[in-house]
Formats: sequence, structure tokens, C-alpha cells
Amino acid sequence: SPVLRARWSYVLLAEELRRVSTEPKKQVHELFRRMVFNALISNIDDHPRNHALIAKERAWTLSPAYDLTPATPISEERRELAMACGDYGRWANVGNLISQCPRFLLSIDEAKSMVAEMQKIVAAEWYAVLRANGVSKRDAELLRGAFNYPGFVLPVA
Repeated sequence: SPVLRARWSYVLLAEELRRVSTEPKKQVHELFRRMVFNALISNIDDHPRNHALIAKERAWTLSPAYDLTPATPISEERRELAMACGDYGRWANVGNLISQCPRFLLSIDEAKSMVAEMQKIVAAEWYAVLRANGVSKRDAELLRGAFNYPGFVLPVA
């Protein structure tokens, strides 16, 4: 429902992690990386059921990452995640992703550094990872535009 979807948010999940985790900084940094990764691979199906908190014994942590799938490109300028990720809602854009970085316990410089590192890794590795996991050359080429899409770096203002 639209009412429930309005509450889908990486920022709210970061707040919850900060509240319940015994290692809040480590956990929210990992959530930030996952959020950036989802944006960089055009994973537009990153709904809240793909982000769980689990408690093995007593400590709450993020579950292992799962269901991370690139989508065939739709727009070169604007793509949206399923969950809000910053001041501009669900826009999968670097400016939006870093806009709420203090709530992930990151400075602007730390957030920018994490984004740049993730961009470099995704750009260098996406094709090899797809091929190593059984994606055909043809299908990998069809997905090329999902990774590091041009709108990711557009100014948000």
C-alpha cells in the first residue's frame, strides 16, 4: 500500500540499527554501503523484506545481504530505489545518498569516499561477477547500463 511504502526507508532502518545494535557504527556503515551498491547496480527491488535485523544470541545485526539483482536500465538520468535513501526520496543518486550521511554516522567526506570506492569496484568488477555466476555474454551486455548509470552523478539541486 502507498501508506506503508512511504515508511520504506534506509534512513529509518539506520536509526533502528543505531538504537538496537551493540556495534551501531559498524552496522550503519554496512547499511550505507548496501544502499549505495543497490543504487549502483540499479536494484530497484530493494524493498524492506530484503533488509533484516537478526539476533544471534542477544546482539542485533544486519542479516547477510541477499536478493541483490540488477535491473535492465529504464532511464539514464533518474532511477529510484524502492526505499527512501535521502533528502530527495528514493532517487538513486550520489547527492541524495550522501544527504543523510550523519544518520549513518558518517561525515560528508567519509560518505563520499565510500561512494567513490564502491563506484570503482562496481565499474571494475560487474562484468566478471555476472559471467562467473552463469550470466551469458548476451545477457551481461543487456545489463551493462544497469551499472554506474550516468544519472548517478547528476547534481541534485
